[in-house]
Parts: sequence; C-alpha cells; structure tokens
Amino acid sequence: MGSTWGNAIKISVFGESHGAGIGVVIDGFPSGVPYDEAFVLREMERRAPGRNKQSTQRKEPDLPVIQSGIYNGKTTGTPICALIQNTNQRSGDYAELAAQPRPGHADYTGMVRYKSCNDPRGGGHFSGRLTAPLVFAGALCKLWLKMQGVLVGSHIQSIAQIQDMPFDDVDIRPEQLETLRNADYPVNNPRALDAMLAAIEEAREAQDSVGGVIECAAIGLPAGIGSPMLDTVEGRLASLLFGVPAVKGVEFGAGFAFAALRGSHANDMFYQDGDMVKTETNNNGGINGGITNGMPLMFRVCIKPTPSISAVQQTLNIRTGKVEPLSIHGRHDPCIVTRAAPVVEAACAIALADLLREANGYA
Repeated sequence: MGSTWGNAIKISVFGESHGAGIGVVIDGFPSGVPYDEAFVLREMERRAPGRNKQSTQRKEPDLPVIQSGIYNGKTTGTPICALIQNTNQRSGDYAELAAQPRPGHADYTGMVRYKSCNDPRGGGHFSGRLTAPLVFAGALCKLWLKMQGVLVGSHIQSIAQIQDMPFDDVDIRPEQLETLRNADYPVNNPRALDAMLAAIEEAREAQDSVGGVIECAAIGLPAGIGSPMLDTVEGRLASLLFGVPAVKGVEFGAGFAFAALRGSHANDMFYQDGDMVKTETNNNGGINGGITNGMPLMFRVCIKPTPSISAVQQTLNIRTGKVEPLSIHGRHDPCIVTRAAPVVEAACAIALADLLREANGYA
C-alpha cells in the first residue's frame, strides 16, 4: 500500500479510521530539534473533529503518544513513532456499505484493489482520519523549518464560490501567518467568513455538502532548492498533497489563470533588492524550472465536497446487481475545508523539509 513517502525524510502512515489507532513513523528527521509539545498539540487541535457545527461530531482528543525518537525534550535522529488512539468509533453506521459502495468514496476501488479484504468502516485506511498523523509529522517539520527561517501558513481561499482576500504573493508577513494559524477559521476577510458559514449551514440543512480552496504559502525559502524535469518542487509537493483525501486539484502561482495571460503579463521580472534577487510579480509561485527562486512559494488546493451526505443517493447494490437507494448514517462534515488548512500546511512542511534535507546532502 502506498502509504510511505519521502527521500531524505520518510514518513509511513498506518492505521484505519475505526481500528484501535492510527499513527506515523518518521525516518531521517534531524536530531536536536526541541519538541514543542504545546505547538504540536495546537496543530492537532486545528484539524480535530467536533469543534463546531461545521465539523463532524465525532469527538477525538487526537493526542499523539510518542513511542520513540524523542528523548529529554529533543529529537534523537532515530525514527520517530507517534500513536493516536481511536476512541469514538461507531462502526455499526457502516454495516451495509460492503454491499453498497458510497458514491465519491473509495469503497468500491478499495474492495477491487484489495479483493474485499479492506476495512470499510469509516473508510478504513482511505479515511480523512488518517490526516491526523500527517498533521503530527507536519508539525515536527514546521519546528525544524522555523529553525531554518522557513514559515508555512494558509487560509481558506474559498468555500462554495465565496472568495476570501488572497495573499499578497510578493509580500507575506510572518505575523499574518501566525494570526491565521491561531484563528478558528483562517480567513483574511471576516465578511467572507460570515458568507462561507452561511453557505455551509445551508448545505447542512439540505443534507448536502460544499467544497472549497485552500491557499498555502511558504516564506523564507532560499533560492536553488529542487531539481528540473522529473523531480521538481511542484511535483514533490503535489505527490504528497494528492495523498490528502478530498484534494482533487493543485495549482502553483497563477495556475490555470496562465492560460488567459500573454507572456508579457505572465513573466515575473527580476530586480535587485540589497543583496537579494526578487521578482516584481510572483505568477510562478516562487518556482522556476522546478527550482525555488527565493520568492514566496504559493499554491492552492481544491477540496471536494464531503462525499458522505445525509441525502438519499442512488448506487449499485453489488449483491443484487441493481441500483438502489442509499442512506448514509454516521457523523460527517458538511464542509471539510474548515479543517483542511492545517493538513495542507502539514503536507507542504513535510515536502519542504524533505527537499531542504536532500539539498543539504542527507538523501
């Protein structure tokens, strides 16, 4: 199963949504990094379910129990293993799904791929619950990146076509990223948030769901990180971002908007600012030829609407061979986007830590 990722820093995510627990093993993480437990637990809390009515009411403390790799408050350089117990499962809600795969889920593809041996409860290993260990690994990588002068942050760019104010892609301040990190809903425009929450509530009352976009940035990255062609910064980031359930699209810089631009408007003009080389604009998202150019790294990910909805849907009953009504029980988010920011940041931090370690000769 493809649940191991990385070159210099390798992560292996394990567990199922309704199993005894979930977790991650991190190999290749540098030694001597102080373990800031308060920071890590805050990152876990940002992703945790049951914090508001825009989230599933499955309540999990998401407390990572360190099994190895941290001693006397610092990382040891040996594999770090963290285990998170599952404490609030309701597996009976999924009893009928073996016969009726849920539309938009991995029930059918998982059954085919693993010859019906997969655990279907709560999505099993395909569940968004597996993003909790990803956030833990990302929190550790953020701690190391900060020591290198690199900060990662994000905001909710849109929900149900309601747009937040985008980042200023040539001037993102550390204070802005910290403010967003500590907000219950990371947005730049409070008015946009009010409209977003109203759209989520409308979908919830209709027994439906909505999706959206997360915009993520990394600042302080040096120029010259990454490789051309088949091992680009974009490719490495995308390979991990697409491992996050519900991510269906990734674009860097101007992304698909490039298609409507002329080269004279799309190109980012270089200039000298003291001892630094910068660009007037940042349409390329801080990357040229697959390699960082020193400007803020910018990308956006599309988060699809939660596929588990309360409204009755039609799907194939594999046992009868007929399309029949399906009522999905359980506790599900009417919008995943409100919990997705720390997950997207975690994926970004892991990928950048891996790239930086590799650039320093640790691969």
